Amino acid sequence: MSTAATVNVTVPEAMAGWRVDRALAALIPTLSRERIKALIGSGQVSGASGAHPRDPARKVAAGDALTVVVPAAVPAEAAAQDIPLRIVFEDDHLLVVDKPAGLVVHPAAGNLDGTMVNALLHHCAGRLSGIGGVARPGIVHRIDKDTSGLLVVAKTDPAHEALSRQFAAHSVERMYTAVVAGHPAPPAGTIRSHLARSDANRQKMAIVAAKDTERRGKHAVTHYRTVTALAHASKVECRLETGRTHQIRVHMASIGHALVGDATYGRTPAALRPVLAELGFARQALHAATLGFIHPATKEKLSFQSPLPADIVDLIGRLSVPTTA
Repeated sequence: MSTAATVNVTVPEAMAGWRVDRALAALIPTLSRERIKALIGSGQVSGASGAHPRDPARKVAAGDALTVVVPAAVPAEAAAQDIPLRIVFEDDHLLVVDKPAGLVVHPAAGNLDGTMVNALLHHCAGRLSGIGGVARPGIVHRIDKDTSGLLVVAKTDPAHEALSRQFAAHSVERMYTAVVAGHPAPPAGTIRSHLARSDANRQKMAIVAAKDTERRGKHAVTHYRTVTALAHASKVECRLETGRTHQIRVHMASIGHALVGDATYGRTPAALRPVLAELGFARQALHAATLGFIHPATKEKLSFQSPLPADIVDLIGRLSVPTTA
């Protein structure tokens, strides 16, 4: 399927009381039940009122009108593209990339090419580990599109496996520099929670109760420290003990100090809006500054540092100017 498709169905009397995923799988035989569940979870199924059922176990009634939007298929294999990369280290086993903000790590719906994976396939002439699959060759971990900084990429399967074990054991050193709204109190601390996909918006993560086994939240730990107090903001160092999706963004927002520029998890304070507009700053102020791990082949301890990009340097400089507010 090359374009998105919309399928409209009506639940017959014989299916009254069925689970919505079971009913849709029977009414749309070209889609598997697992595929239906995924579409429900991502908000692609709606009722006549426009509401989106989020629970595949929800029961349907005779006459219910349901609409299913099936997104366009993503190409199974990424293509090599000549896109510039900043390589800070490379050998026969791996490479470390300093990713700019705005560059997506791997192809997915909405970003089918122009990603770091496309660039890596060109740079490495296709010699990347296959553990991540054809859509994510070499990708051991990732950072968000609008986060800048360091990632390690595996060229071989043994390197990928060894690096993955280090990430799983939380032994990889990862330090991020962030600019957050306000001044955290206390200025340093540890945030512990369980994170899972938000029920309200599947593109977001949310803190859930540890005992909420149905949502299967993952344990997440962030250690933060205020480095510099700024005007209406703070430069903060965040060290990850775990590395969950959007972890720093959710954790800092949870203590009332969302990342500056993060429209998903925070609202920009009024005092900062003129500064962001003046600078044209339109991303979360987050940079993966330090990355350290044991080389999977040589066993040497490696550590890399990335300087703050110009946009965050300018933001900090502007907020360092004394204000009368």
